[in-house]
Amino acid sequence: MKKLMLTAVAAIFAASAAHAADKVTLQLKWVTQAQFAGYYVAKDKGFYEEENLDVEILPGGPDIAPPQVIAGGGADVIVEWMPAALAAREKGLPLVNIAQPFTSSGMMLTCRKDTGIATPADFKGKTLGVWFFGNEFPFLSWMSQLGLPTEGGADGVTVLKQGFNVDPILNKQADCVSTMTYNEYWQIIDAGISPDDLTVFKYEDQGVATLEDGLYVLEQNLADPAFADKMVRFVRASMKGWKYAEANPDEAAEIVLENDATGAQTEKHQKRMMGEVAKLTAGSTGALDPAAYERTVKSLLSGGSDPVISKAPEGAWTHAISDKAL
Repeated sequence: MKKLMLTAVAAIFAASAAHAADKVTLQLKWVTQAQFAGYYVAKDKGFYEEENLDVEILPGGPDIAPPQVIAGGGADVIVEWMPAALAAREKGLPLVNIAQPFTSSGMMLTCRKDTGIATPADFKGKTLGVWFFGNEFPFLSWMSQLGLPTEGGADGVTVLKQGFNVDPILNKQADCVSTMTYNEYWQIIDAGISPDDLTVFKYEDQGVATLEDGLYVLEQNLADPAFADKMVRFVRASMKGWKYAEANPDEAAEIVLENDATGAQTEKHQKRMMGEVAKLTAGSTGALDPAAYERTVKSLLSGGSDPVISKAPEGAWTHAISDKAL
């Protein structure tokens, strides 16, 4: 009898081991917020579990660069903007885009009207707040196309290394600051500045928009069939999460808030953010649009004497994962 019991227990453990969920670590580009709602929703609603995945979501922050994390083995997949990913690839880190949940750019340059800025031609001699850590590439490409040096002077612009806030425009340290449609722009509004007192330049409208918030893995890992299969299931579940978030924005925002260990986010801000983020993921199947990729590459190459990338990348994206997932 004892032998039978031991055999039964062993069988149970064997069965559990056989069905153990595959672990996936996702590194986000920024802190826990509705910008990443699809992943938190997929985890909360059991979409990852349905795909036999145990997904750990790592928040980002001002001192966290996703390419460095994945290069060091700290993540299986990262959320990154394409300019930073392609720049990293050219420098030797073989990142590959396997899915693209965001189809539109939310990046803007927001300026105070009282600075006299009405068109990009008015940037000359002004101070512009710019994010770095890979976020500066679209801006630098834009300035190059405008023929504006970024070293200051009457014929160029002075770049203020902007923290991840909007203090420089509130304190009048900068004439314009970098903002996202779903985040920092609303911080300016909430600080008491009226939309009528602002001039906003959307990168999309300036023809320099580049792809944001794609999913990237290391090229060599895709050669492993087991890893590729995990990514197929991960992308499928993640896009299910994104579509649920789009359809249920308030619930998605609540799920994000539940996962915010810092308690820094507010319900009002996250619900508003989710509404804006849904506009950027609307219509996306998760598959990268080759035409959007080519536009991004063209923009990054159009940098005059100092382009973001020096040549068109090869092998920087694949449909192999998204085709099977979707």
